[in-house]
Amino acid sequence: MNDDLLFPPDLPVLEQMRIHASGRAWLAELPALVAKYREEWSLRLDPPFHGGSCSWVAPARTEDGTHAVFKVTWPHPEAAGEAEALRIWDGRGAVRLLRHDPGHSALLIERCEPGTELGDAEHLPAEERLLIGAELLRELWSADLPAGHGLARVADVCAEWADVVEERMARLRPGYDPGLVSLGARLLRELPASATREVVVHGDFNPGNLLAAERRPWLAIDAKPMAGDPGYDLYPLIEQVDDPYEHDDPKRVVADRFTLVADVLGEDRGRLLAWAVARRVETALWAADLGDGEGGGEVMGEARLLADLAGL
Repeated sequence: MNDDLLFPPDLPVLEQMRIHASGRAWLAELPALVAKYREEWSLRLDPPFHGGSCSWVAPARTEDGTHAVFKVTWPHPEAAGEAEALRIWDGRGAVRLLRHDPGHSALLIERCEPGTELGDAEHLPAEERLLIGAELLRELWSADLPAGHGLARVADVCAEWADVVEERMARLRPGYDPGLVSLGARLLRELPASATREVVVHGDFNPGNLLAAERRPWLAIDAKPMAGDPGYDLYPLIEQVDDPYEHDDPKRVVADRFTLVADVLGEDRGRLLAWAVARRVETALWAADLGDGEGGGEVMGEARLLADLAGL
């Protein structure tokens, strides 16, 4: 297959990585890296998936005909632990890792077929999709966290985020509720420290990363894993299955969803809500830093609703 098909100019990762110097340097190496592993791992590649902002990902077939996915990722901290997490999960709730070269962030992983995203499975009621996601998340959390693992820790990452939230609030002065921002920063520090157990969290557990598969009905992909409080993981699933904030009574819908999944997960509903507040505040200040103060304001409205539900 020629490079025009492997690297189409409108591929999102090519557009996104051109924005900064390290991305451009990685893009310059990417064709040679793909060629290297295509030969060394005896892969037949099809045109890449048209998605993703920091990875080049394509369907592949191995020498024995196994259907797989070949992934080369721009090296960055969030993606550093993906292969280790896949090894720990060992196919339980997530795709299996087939090969890995940490030197160039290259992975060969199990392919999900038909690969329908849970978020697009609109033939299923929202509640059923939430239950599917919650059961899958519970399975991921059940894996033993090995001693001496190399995963980043939720506590360390969230402590850094809390500092950034406060710095952005002081520098940008976006007009957000200062008490709610202070609460979010405090929760980012306190929740990981008060966790009663540590698990391998997926890190990006949204319905676009849960795919219909053959080996299991649904499998998780594209982890940004860390070790820490399981409550960190849930909110993207709640938020992105049939957007609850578009309903006539979003507060009731959000409350019902947290009650539903907290029961399946065996987690404290108030703690899950508190994690959602912390993550929404961090997202709002991130949006403000990108110049989207209005969008950040909408996110702060969601944080307020969540804080009210949690009694915070």
